[in-house]
Amino acid sequence: MTDAKPQKYTAPALEKGLDILELLSSTDAGLSLSEIARVLGRSVSEIFRMLVVLQQRGYIAQDPGSDKYVLTTLLFEVAHRTPMIRRLTTVAAPLMRDLAHQTNQSVHMGVISDDTVLIVGQVDPPARHVMSVRLGTRVDMWRASSGRVIMAYQSEEELADMLRRAPLPEGVDQGRLRADLIEIRKRGHEVVDSFVVKGVVNISVPIIDHTGHAVAALTVPHIERIGDTVGLADCCIQAIDIASKLTRSLGGGVAGRE
Repeated sequence: MTDAKPQKYTAPALEKGLDILELLSSTDAGLSLSEIARVLGRSVSEIFRMLVVLQQRGYIAQDPGSDKYVLTTLLFEVAHRTPMIRRLTTVAAPLMRDLAHQTNQSVHMGVISDDTVLIVGQVDPPARHVMSVRLGTRVDMWRASSGRVIMAYQSEEELADMLRRAPLPEGVDQGRLRADLIEIRKRGHEVVDSFVVKGVVNISVPIIDHTGHAVAALTVPHIERIGDTVGLADCCIQAIDIASKLTRSLGGGVAGRE
C-alpha cells in the first residue's frame, strides 16, 4: 500500500486509487466495499467514489454474485505496452510456440514485477495432459525457478535490495539461496524439481540484455509422459537455444550451458 516514508509531494486521490489496486492484486477472491475500506482505514464513502471511477476506467470489475471487486486484465495489458516487454513478448511468441510443439511441453516466460515473478508469456503444447501456468499469474520469486535465474544475473547491490524488500519465506536459508544463485550463474540455467508441484522438473533459462542482467526467464515445467519422444536432456538443450536467441535479440550474450 502507501509508503510510510515522508513524501515531499502528495496526491491523496491518486494514492487512494493505487492503494485499492495494490490491495486487490493481493487477493484471488476479491474484496467487498466494506472490506476494502476496513483494510485501508478509509471511510466507505470515499472508497466507493474511487471504486466507481476505477470500474468506469475498466481497471476493476464487480462480481454480480458476491458484489466483490476484482482486478480486470487492464493493468496487465497496460504493462505489456512498455517497450521492453512488448518487444520481448513479440519476438518470443513464435519461438515459444515452436519449443512447445517440438518438446511437447508447456513453456512460459516470466519477468520480475513488484518483487514477484509475473508470467507475461505462456504457450501450451499439443499434448492432452499439460502442466502450465496461467498468463498474468504472479509467483513468489524465491520459490520460482524463473525468479531464481533472474536473480542470479543481478548485481550484489540489486540482490541485497531485493532481499530487503522481499524477505525470504520461513524455511528458506539466505546462505543456501546465495550458493544456489552462484551455481545457476556458473551453469547458465537451472534444472530443479518444482517448488510447488511434485513430479514436475523446471528447466529455467535467463534472458539477458546488453548490460548482462537478466530481464526475464524462459521456463519449461517438464512432465514425463509415457511415449514422449523428447526427453528432459534434449528439452533442456532446446530451451537454452531459444533463450539464447531471445538474449541475442536484446543485444545480450548467449546463456551458458553445461
